[in-house]
Amino acid sequence: MSEHFDALETRSPAEREAAQMAALPGQLAHAKQNSAAFADILRDIDVSGINNRTALTRIPVTRKSELLERQKAKRQHDAFGGFSALVRGPAMSRIFASPGPIYEPEGAGKDYWRAGRALFAAGFRAGDLVHNSFSYHMTPGAFILESGAHAVGCTVFPGGVGQTEQQLEAMVDLKPNAYTGTPSFLRILLEKAAEAGIALPSLTKASVGGEACPPSLTAWFKERGVDVYQTYATADLGLVAYETPSREGLVLDESVIVEIVRPGTGTPVDEGEVGELVVTTLNTAYPLVRFGTGDLSAILPGQCPTGRTAPRIKGWMGRADQTTKIKGMFVHPSQVAEITRRFPEVKKARLVVSGEMASDAMCLQVEATEVGDGLRERIETAIREVTKLRGDVQVVRPGSLPNDGKVIEDARSYK
Repeated sequence: MSEHFDALETRSPAEREAAQMAALPGQLAHAKQNSAAFADILRDIDVSGINNRTALTRIPVTRKSELLERQKAKRQHDAFGGFSALVRGPAMSRIFASPGPIYEPEGAGKDYWRAGRALFAAGFRAGDLVHNSFSYHMTPGAFILESGAHAVGCTVFPGGVGQTEQQLEAMVDLKPNAYTGTPSFLRILLEKAAEAGIALPSLTKASVGGEACPPSLTAWFKERGVDVYQTYATADLGLVAYETPSREGLVLDESVIVEIVRPGTGTPVDEGEVGELVVTTLNTAYPLVRFGTGDLSAILPGQCPTGRTAPRIKGWMGRADQTTKIKGMFVHPSQVAEITRRFPEVKKARLVVSGEMASDAMCLQVEATEVGDGLRERIETAIREVTKLRGDVQVVRPGSLPNDGKVIEDARSYK
């Protein structure tokens, strides 16, 4: 039995990069021609020359908040805000609503969300019965995993959320050997089963998502006979990355181009540095380009021991949107980036907010190679100009700021 979903997973990194970069100009041209939103975003960009990662950074990052605002502005005429390349009919099988609301289209075709790859890596195989406890109501989570299970050859029980007792009854009767859903609901099911003296020996594997599943929880499941693997997918992008039996980070899907950028900017960080996960999908139905997920992660060096050669990320490491209210005014990561851009000698910055409520103090810590020529005073002036607030400046040695993706740290006391 093959250990890989298809041959794409084991092609050389150079072959993968060449194929993705060769596909990129066509994908961008398609988005520009068939998506009103990207016709606007890419209006002044010659997409024929966007065929490498450096060129890709010429395109601005579109963050989820901006997608929502475009949808709201166009809602009377186009619920998707001009982002969908599909029209209603056979090519668009479903429409979903995520909180916001943000509306997402589902294209027709087998495994549209590409989740089959993640489930295969989690050990799902043809003939398995999958108990799917993601919600089937409005949001696409259940359908993402169900379509992936079908792609692998599984049968699916649509458990949905809630009704724990009925779900346990179905598990006893049907004896599923696989689970998809959140890790918290899987824990509830197993705890309720133990309390009721119900054995579930058939359940041996799971693919979880929607929330964090730390190693301690993975070990808790393992003690109860269930091997749990994480799947990172979103309603906008489908599968982004997935865990393998190596348990070393998450392997990127074959149909996404991922960048890690400094929060509030579109500038890629150095490999291994934590930043915001930005994704360009090669999906022609919903062709999102440099879509900011709002999630923090970092590229993990090396390749997966399972033989999969795609890049890996460390997993979910927090949220990139660190907007903070200081003295009654919002300060955004993009404003910290604007201050930093004014000073070439500053390589990295972190705004630390301290004090107690109603007594806020700001200190911008900057890594700089040179400190002369009134650098502190000039940065303090820039802080006032950009944020309309006063802040101190502390110059620290290069490499001394934490590698955690934080641009704004709220260190205030809330007692």
